[in-house]
Amino acid sequence: MPTLTDLKMVHAFALAILRRFQLDLVPCLMSEDFILKTQGLVKEFKGFVAVNGVNLNVQRGQIHALIGPNGAGKTTVFNLLTKFLIPTRGQILFNGQDITAEKPAQVARRGLVRSFQISATFPNLTVLENVRIALQRSTGTSMHFWRSERILNQLNDKAMSLLDEVDLGSMADLTAVELPYGRKRALEIATTLAMNPELMLLDEPTQGMGHEDVDRVTQLIKKVGANRTILMVEHNMSVVSRIADTISVLQRGQVIAEGPYEVVSQNPQVLEAYMGTAENELEGAHG
Repeated sequence: MPTLTDLKMVHAFALAILRRFQLDLVPCLMSEDFILKTQGLVKEFKGFVAVNGVNLNVQRGQIHALIGPNGAGKTTVFNLLTKFLIPTRGQILFNGQDITAEKPAQVARRGLVRSFQISATFPNLTVLENVRIALQRSTGTSMHFWRSERILNQLNDKAMSLLDEVDLGSMADLTAVELPYGRKRALEIATTLAMNPELMLLDEPTQGMGHEDVDRVTQLIKKVGANRTILMVEHNMSVVSRIADTISVLQRGQVIAEGPYEVVSQNPQVLEAYMGTAENELEGAHG
């Protein structure tokens, strides 16, 4: 029969194990807050350094904006993250897994899905059909070209739900070519959502839009980002100030500032990069 001393020793040993487990667990929990991380990311083109030691930490559940003047390296960073370019040096981690050497299709299957600067939809298909094609991956029928189109009807309800989410439900039967530019961008966001991304990467989603479309797409990004993680490149500072939780500012391939808009917009280096002087205010600036 164990004595009281024996029980106390067992209790003390159990507490020590528990404390050690908690200490080991804390860094893991902290690291899981970041869905995407880059470490010392570098991209050189024949001696020209386009991206120079970029360290990004994208927190899960946030809208994170990557901004900077023209030529700062924003789209190059996006191409590195989505594997359309191979880094010269550095590491890319997605959900704690090293994806530096993976192919674009591999990272897309992991849930890292990107839209492009130029709207990429099928112009002669209907709005509904565009989203339905993106949904085919989830059913494993992406390559089943020989099967009846009626097989795809099972995806209609889900496609309509996504179209309603981006305020395109009433336009489901229009062909994509009939949509105004801003609505095409909304359709592209719907097709991106159809891929069920863990992280959406939006490359200048309001580029080339009038004020009305900018406002509509800004509200849309805020809406779909309510329960998702978004990393976006954006020139329009009024858009960024309204929806971004965290902003990373690039200049000449390097991150010169990071934080919420209230902090970044007062940073002298950021003002210098955008306005040419640290004495102006950064408000609604376009790079």
